[in-house]
Amino acid sequence: MDIQHEQPRDDHRSRRGFLALATAAGATAALGGLPAFTASAAPLRPATSPLLSAHEAARNQLWWQAPGSAGSMIGQGLPVGNGRLGALASNDTASELLVLTDATLWTGGLNDTLQSDGQFPYGRDDFGSFTVLAELTVDLPGHDLGSVSGYRRTLDLAQGLIDVSYDLAGVTYRRQVFASRPDDAVVVHFSQQGGGDHTGTVTLAGTHGETTTADSAARCATFGGALGNGLRYGASVTAYSSTGKVRVDGTSISFRGCKDLTVVVSGGTDYAPDAAAGFRDPAADPQALATAKVRAAARHSADALLHTHVADFLAAFRRFDIDLGPSSEAQRALDTWERVQARHRDDIPDPELEASYLRFGRYLMISGSRGSLPMGLQGLWLDGNDPDWMGDYHTDINIQMNYWMADRAGLPGCFDAFADYCLAQLPGWTDVTRRLFNSPANRYRNSSGRIAGWTVAISTNPYGGGGWWWHPAGNAWLCQNLFEHYEYTQDPAYLEKIYPLLKGAVEFWEARLITTTVTDASGASREVLIADSDWSPEQGPLDAKGITYAQELVWSLFGNYRTATAALGRDAAYSKTIGGLRDRLYLPVVSPTTGWLEEWMSPDNLGETTHRHLSPLFGLFPGDRIRPDDSTPKDILDGATALLTARGMNSFGWANAWRSLCWARLKDAEKAYRLVVTNLRPSVNGSNGSAMNLFDIYEVEQGRGIFQIDANLGTPAAMIEMLVYSRPGYVELLPALPAAWAASGSVSGVGVRGGFVADLSWKGGKVTQLTLRSVGGRETTVVAGAASRKVSLRPGGSVTLRNLA
Repeated sequence: MDIQHEQPRDDHRSRRGFLALATAAGATAALGGLPAFTASAAPLRPATSPLLSAHEAARNQLWWQAPGSAGSMIGQGLPVGNGRLGALASNDTASELLVLTDATLWTGGLNDTLQSDGQFPYGRDDFGSFTVLAELTVDLPGHDLGSVSGYRRTLDLAQGLIDVSYDLAGVTYRRQVFASRPDDAVVVHFSQQGGGDHTGTVTLAGTHGETTTADSAARCATFGGALGNGLRYGASVTAYSSTGKVRVDGTSISFRGCKDLTVVVSGGTDYAPDAAAGFRDPAADPQALATAKVRAAARHSADALLHTHVADFLAAFRRFDIDLGPSSEAQRALDTWERVQARHRDDIPDPELEASYLRFGRYLMISGSRGSLPMGLQGLWLDGNDPDWMGDYHTDINIQMNYWMADRAGLPGCFDAFADYCLAQLPGWTDVTRRLFNSPANRYRNSSGRIAGWTVAISTNPYGGGGWWWHPAGNAWLCQNLFEHYEYTQDPAYLEKIYPLLKGAVEFWEARLITTTVTDASGASREVLIADSDWSPEQGPLDAKGITYAQELVWSLFGNYRTATAALGRDAAYSKTIGGLRDRLYLPVVSPTTGWLEEWMSPDNLGETTHRHLSPLFGLFPGDRIRPDDSTPKDILDGATALLTARGMNSFGWANAWRSLCWARLKDAEKAYRLVVTNLRPSVNGSNGSAMNLFDIYEVEQGRGIFQIDANLGTPAAMIEMLVYSRPGYVELLPALPAAWAASGSVSGVGVRGGFVADLSWKGGKVTQLTLRSVGGRETTVVAGAASRKVSLRPGGSVTLRNLA
């Protein structure tokens, strides 16, 4: 069956609805400023646009001289995503492979039957797992890698675009891959210069035993199915060309003699973020919707699809920029993987590579967290249906770290996926907590017998369910992230929206705290409130009371709740009650035995000295209770520093990122920087470090590493924290600027807690200029070195300060 699409429209008028949206967001003033796919008769154009200068284009690109292997997609495939639909692309010349994911394609369910120990089952069927939607393959016989020359593939971080080119028999072939949010589809476009053409097949295969069929009416190949939990899903692909023949042949699409070819694929599920509806949309037909989306996209030229996509993506990317100084010409001549290896081998700073690592983190955030579920352990990208830890949402550091960067790096809209997820899960979390938390089998149950509010397990899924063990303090940590977003935005409507989460967590802890008596160094005794039996993640005794991790989190939760009630004018009497409880909370002391801030209410170290988690240092980061100033007693600051030192400087990627953030808070620039560089080391045979595609690799056992995205997002947060520290009413510039970045640099679009955005530049380690813009904030104190200045602004106003230090 020949596919006879309507003539693709090149006049862009049919795209006006999407483009108007993107233009309103500040993406572009005219379509002519965006890149275009090339027709076969026109010379190939680079993947840049007049909106991007040559310098801006180059600094926002990563590039490689080899494709990825189909057997190593997680470390070699290049990621694209539209916030919901993601893909890893191999970019092999003869067989392009895309591993496609939908953020909502999860097995499992509520998982509300506890095991005999009072904890949750944790398997792929009961708790559930994130899984692959489909694999798309485009085979091009005769294009074997050994037959081509000049191979190059580029990941354009600013425009959300993979660009591949190579030469074969005197013809330059090119393909471009992107995931469009406006068109909700992944697009692969093939073109050439020099008189060649494309002949081959397009195959779409499910990964759960589905059968792909030809849909003659829709002119595409498609499949649908349902998981064991009833979640329905589907995917469809179509292809079209301005020349040659394109046909649906049984379960695949064949093409012959095509000077250009555009492949469009989409898919999804009937998941809905609504607990009352069982997290399903009963009216949805995922397979039919996927077909409708690819057909709608195929009515337009590849040029128009790319225009629309770039307008959307570039608008988000351009909210922030960073320059850490120049690299050498020799460094610039290397491809990305060669640069990563050289940085580690030679230990010579490569500021442009380091800035690119931060930009890559922002690229992943834009690609992986818009309009759907938040990013879990692997973000939006998988290479199979058996990700370690189910690819889930770990609540004892990992999902929180994933979102530390969003506001700091000028991507507040990407945080919405996290907040919306928590709100959608709240009914399930509340129900399960009130029915099951005080089970006699649960070692973490409230000894008072009281229960209120909600909490979570260490692992959570998208169905209100928990997995592995209960995590009593997990509610407070989720709320810490939620409240910090308010501190950045000062948005009262958002605060009103998350208020039930804050109050429910507070109610849980009001019911959970118990009274004990402590004796201080002088021999004086007093009654304090402590957390009931708990586990300091993920080490030590399983039933310790008053662990520092919980005490710090609850202290912060209660304080944030009081701020929220004051801002919203709600629950004044209850807020006062919570303030009284906060005043009675036990706060950790320094061990006379180790000299460290105690992790447990014991002078002894009950766990691993170099453990990956920094749970007892929550008050240093992300909290603000422990600070390197006169507000913190010297013994507490010294004890926190000693504990951080003991934890070491070499761990898993996410653990290094957390250490870097803590050292940045302590203003130790070189230690913070060294941990950033450590995460950039090349991963070899699964070792900790960066893969060829810059995904962070976590060595689960010798010789086997897995991808975890938290370091890719947490390390950029640390880099920004080295340049700007803030809390409501206070912002400090260059608190931990390392020597490698000190000569000159700039950063713009940095979120500042208290409701501001900062642009700053420096030279010789000194701030030369700061522009501070209010997004809702009114007053703050700006500190740079020994200089300090109070700034007052109206919302929407700005001020520029020069020569601050």
